[in-house]
Amino acid sequence: MNQKKATRLRRAKRTRAKISELKVNRLCVFRSPRHIYAQIISPDHKVLATASSLGESKTGNVESATAVGKLLAERAKSAGVTKVAFDRSGYIYHGRIKALAEAAREGGLEF
Repeated sequence: MNQKKATRLRRAKRTRAKISELKVNRLCVFRSPRHIYAQIISPDHKVLATASSLGESKTGNVESATAVGKLLAERAKSAGVTKVAFDRSGYIYHGRIKALAEAAREGGLEF
């Protein structure tokens, strides 16, 4: 495993330990070079809502991340979730991660 990935996973592990200690729902984000994926996971490890950029024509950009954030917020509200902890999986809060988070907040999620 390269150093960049190992460092990101170390940051993610620390964040997830704190979130699991708080016993709250978490909004988990995964970013690939082509797509972005997001899930809301309960403290007992059940997936409550999901969204991704797989079905869209635009891939790997800020606009698709914004669309994923809005869609996830809508699905979370229908599942009865309003408050989550943001698990950025060790990624820097910038670009697509930031766009997804801001869109989810505009959609009604609190974190």
